[in-house]
Amino acid sequence: MKHRKNSLMEKTMTVLYRLIAAIVFMSLSACSSLYYSGLEKIGIPKRDLMVYRVEKARDTQEETKEQFKTALEQFTALTDFKGGNLEATYKKLNGEYEASVKKANEVNKRIREIEDVSGALFREWEQEIGEYSSATLKRNSQQKLDATKVHYQQLINAMKQAESRIEPVLSVFKDQVLYLKHNLNAQAIASLKGELGSIQSDVSALITAMEKSINEANAFIKTMESK
Repeated sequence: MKHRKNSLMEKTMTVLYRLIAAIVFMSLSACSSLYYSGLEKIGIPKRDLMVYRVEKARDTQEETKEQFKTALEQFTALTDFKGGNLEATYKKLNGEYEASVKKANEVNKRIREIEDVSGALFREWEQEIGEYSSATLKRNSQQKLDATKVHYQQLINAMKQAESRIEPVLSVFKDQVLYLKHNLNAQAIASLKGELGSIQSDVSALITAMEKSINEANAFIKTMESK
């Protein structure tokens, strides 16, 4: 009997959690719709907002790329440490790691914002295509939408590919910062030297992916502005 009660309670809680999640999702969707409607009332259409958010994401990726370069420089400099205040050096390195985490979170946020507004824009565009009475205009608009979706997918794929390169680098940075924190000595420096080649390779791959994403963003912005 007790087992049945527990099972029933678990099922009830599962249903409740799903209901809450659905309500939250619908609330967020409603909030987004109201937000976009409000902007359009003051002359800012979804299309312009999408371009703006792509520009912000591009700039954030550029800043993130530079931040990871700086962090790598600090790691590299530490491997040549020949004396001095090791704790102060650790604090500087940890500061670079925390700044990198902050930028990584910002990249994530920018991508989610683009996905949100693009979804709203494409849904609206699809709906409005159905309102055409002219077959020619309807066909032309559909072709433009299809082309925009292709360019958008190229952009978002590049951004997510770059984003996926961030976490492995952060994990290595974190490990090394923690190890240095717990072992402020020559042994910890030797450990960093052993990992430097791998860190450099990971950061190089990240920077390459970021640059590709930035180029895709520039191309997408140019395409949107020419339509």
